[in-house]
Amino acid sequence: MQQSSQPSAPFIISPDRPAEADRRSQPLKLGVLASGSGTNFEALVQAIADGKLRAEIPVLIYNNPGAAVAARAQRWGIPAVLLNHRNYHSREAFDFDIAQTLRQSGVEWVIMAGWMRRVTQVLIDHFGDQMLNIHPSLLPSFPGLHAIEQALEAGVKITGCTVHIVRLKVDSGPILIQAAVPILPDDTPETLHQRIQVQEHEILPRAIELAALRQAGQSPSNFPRS
Repeated sequence: MQQSSQPSAPFIISPDRPAEADRRSQPLKLGVLASGSGTNFEALVQAIADGKLRAEIPVLIYNNPGAAVAARAQRWGIPAVLLNHRNYHSREAFDFDIAQTLRQSGVEWVIMAGWMRRVTQVLIDHFGDQMLNIHPSLLPSFPGLHAIEQALEAGVKITGCTVHIVRLKVDSGPILIQAAVPILPDDTPETLHQRIQVQEHEILPRAIELAALRQAGQSPSNFPRS
């Protein structure tokens, strides 16, 4: 019998979307930080539109002039604010303005979706455990920049993506959810990135729901709390 091949499918996504999420009365207010093309941002917006995530996005903040994510926000009618980090004398001053912009928009949760800036304690002090980041590897393997290239150079057979709570040390926070993606013999950074992105779009909305339940004290018994 011939086996079907679906290289974009993960070996596993864990954990699944919690049923308790459907009982939440108020939508989560998400502020998204993005630096580039914005595919994860748009996946979040689409998940909200499809009823897969009970949330709203009152503001997108981006730091690179001309970043494609701004055009995606415009198409969906979501306010986009450019805060160019190059105009700030310190990371702390930059993060202070980010925090103020998010608070003025009523944001409760901060989602770093392709945000290519290290955060400081200033931003963490404002939002604490309500800051999430998505990273293209199975953390703790291959943290930091060029995670996909790191995986290919290491010769591992499986990589994937992770959503975690933000901590001051890069990609070190408690893991919320992961998806595993096989590395194929002929993979390039581009082809592997495309397949990882498919899974990023799946797990990011689920992770937000899990984090909200955790914050409300309704998380599963095996959910990380440190």
